[in-house]
Amino acid sequence: MFPLLPRWIALRPIAPAAVAALALAASGCATFIRGSTQSLTIDSLPGAATVSLSNGERCSTPCVLKLKRKHPVAVELCKSGYRQALTQVRSELGSAGAVRMAGNALIGGLIGVGVDAASGAAKDLNPNVLAVLLVEETPGCTAPAFPAVPENGQTPEEYARAKGKGKR
Repeated sequence: MFPLLPRWIALRPIAPAAVAALALAASGCATFIRGSTQSLTIDSLPGAATVSLSNGERCSTPCVLKLKRKHPVAVELCKSGYRQALTQVRSELGSAGAVRMAGNALIGGLIGVGVDAASGAAKDLNPNVLAVLLVEETPGCTAPAFPAVPENGQTPEEYARAKGKGKR
């Protein structure tokens, strides 16, 4: 029937389709294995500082937030009697994500690389854990504010839409 194919493939025409489906399912390897979100831990000394992120998220230290890997975020910490602290968490190509993306290029082809790039699964939020030492200052930070959105970051509206889609 098919002289150049191994006997088990020639006898079972469904096998090539299953192999093709498995190859497509394995594409986007970093997306599948690591996911497109990452937990970001934020802490301060002293604790109980108000944390405001450029995407509109807010918590009190210590806290852990689940954020998209592909978006950098600006962070403000505010506590009465302490100087306001501003910093940024970058979205960078991580070593584990880079390895999986390279594997996709070799095995999964451009589809897997494209899926990982679009989802941000090959990236890491850095630094993670964000630990901030607050400096005493009178009167200090009295009204927490959301910092400006960094380049390629999510606006609060985009973040709320994406978060709403995940709950459905």
